[in-house]
Amino acid sequence: MARPRQFDESAVLDAAVQCFWSRGYEVTSVRELAEGMGLTSASLYNAFGDKRALYRRSLEHYLEQSVRDRIRRFEGLAPRDAVAAFLGEIVERSMGDLECRGCMLVNAALEIAPHDPEFRLVVAEELKQIEAFFRRCVSRGQKSGEISTAADAKDAARMLLGVLMGIRVLARARPERALLEGIVRPALGLLDPPARPPGQLAH
Repeated sequence: MARPRQFDESAVLDAAVQCFWSRGYEVTSVRELAEGMGLTSASLYNAFGDKRALYRRSLEHYLEQSVRDRIRRFEGLAPRDAVAAFLGEIVERSMGDLECRGCMLVNAALEIAPHDPEFRLVVAEELKQIEAFFRRCVSRGQKSGEISTAADAKDAARMLLGVLMGIRVLARARPERALLEGIVRPALGLLDPPARPPGQLAH
């Protein structure tokens, strides 16, 4: 019988995420990963395969605990509140990121996806899921009158995705609250329906 693994897989993946997230894929060595995860190199290979396979698992682990968790938590809010909460949390996470690591998904998009078709698909699919979240929020808000119908829901969702990506990239070089909130504020303003003139009744 094969010997059971003598480690907590979630914990060692957390450690791998921290290694890759801080240094990037290319620079991080298998030795550094093994040390950070508290494993021998042989155990790392036996459990996760090569460095690329471990990065894939680590990215999946990161996404489940960050992006997907955020969508689950905010999906039930009122539409505009959901968008504002999502972007607001990104600003707060960026301000608390003292190492300026940014988002591991965005980092993968910039570092690996251009040269690796498999990772390009992985990143693209995750970005589509974020876009879909924004689109659902906008569509619901337009139906309820909470969000402006000036822009198509699909276009508005793509604009919000672009805002999110911009925040994440800018925060790596200029983690300034005024800058990041100054990006979010007008983006949310574009979602607001026009104010009715005084005395005008809704139809």
